[in-house]
Amino acid sequence: MKILAIETSCDETAIAILECDGSEQHAKFTVLGNALISQIELHKQYGGVFPSLAKREHAKNLVPILEVALEEAKLLHKDRQMISEETRAKISEILARESGLAEAFFEFISECKAPEIDTIAVTAGPGLEPALWVGISFAKTLALVWNKPLIAVNHMEGHILAALAQETQGDTLKIQEVTLPLLALLISGGHTELVLMKKWLEYEFIGETRDDAVGEAFDKVARMLGLPYPGGPEISRLAEEIRSLGFVKPSSDDGFTKPLTFTLPRPMIREDNCDFSFAGLKTAVLYLLKKMPNVSEDDKKHIAYEFENAVADVLWHKTSRALEETCAKTLVIGGGVSANTHIQRVFKEKIQNEYPEVALRIPEFALSTDNAVMIALAGYYCALRAEYSIDFKANGNLHLI
Repeated sequence: MKILAIETSCDETAIAILECDGSEQHAKFTVLGNALISQIELHKQYGGVFPSLAKREHAKNLVPILEVALEEAKLLHKDRQMISEETRAKISEILARESGLAEAFFEFISECKAPEIDTIAVTAGPGLEPALWVGISFAKTLALVWNKPLIAVNHMEGHILAALAQETQGDTLKIQEVTLPLLALLISGGHTELVLMKKWLEYEFIGETRDDAVGEAFDKVARMLGLPYPGGPEISRLAEEIRSLGFVKPSSDDGFTKPLTFTLPRPMIREDNCDFSFAGLKTAVLYLLKKMPNVSEDDKKHIAYEFENAVADVLWHKTSRALEETCAKTLVIGGGVSANTHIQRVFKEKIQNEYPEVALRIPEFALSTDNAVMIALAGYYCALRAEYSIDFKANGNLHLI
């Protein structure tokens, strides 16, 4: 089965085409085409993703990257196509809210034959609804013109499956030898949650954030420190500089850093549940900075170091509690924050030393951030269950359950 997948949930416009085969427990995927355009540079001036700008950029980028993905997959066949007035009217109605997309779509589609794909998958949520709508509208027009079935994909399910997909060679991925029950720690700019999967694609919540998501906390603390967006990688960079120096060296003129003179809280770390809270940690950084009228670069590194340590401690302790409660045999870490070097380091060491019987799955870097490959993976599992739909809407708060 060939699946064309579309992802526009936030600030990446992505389209991928995968050849998919196999069962739920033994699936094989070959990436035939994969195109992505990031909007990070455009959103830096706002210190975060500006929804109307993201929507505009998706509308501008979708047709060009569709052409790139199809060409890479050797599925782009140029040929003059006739589109009936009735179909044109339907397409214009679907794309009415997406400025400039209808014009670009008609120009492309009238010169391109329908590719040899079996279905189209698109992110329906969660995410920024204005951004989601662009991808959904585009997918619906493709499904209409090419007469292909359509699948609505949950973005977070894509993150889980991306972590399970192991690269075997080149562009081939496999999902196999997954022992259930599976516990997923989903950490991103909008999510911090622990989800249990006892049966394939059937979920129950074990814990979630009561306020800020962990990625949101990283970005807010980065702004407090005057670091550029996205804040997570910048905090990680400063924290790693401290770790590379060692934290026992005294202050001197040769560049060694001072020993840490403060600690930050680990919110809810001892509470008898698997929920998270990061608002208090963020506030603690704010109060700490108020006590530092002249914040040096060294101070920023110290704060980044302690903040990242506190986040990793909380994430691990809550996940450890969930492992004990669920007796999970596989632990998945998914979402953009799963790419954090220190969090990965902590979890790898803790699993090896404390839960050697648990298999840890962390996605490759390219699959940790938002991408269309993971949407194709989730789309395939939906296709195996014949979960096709044309009448769905964008849902910024879509849940797995």
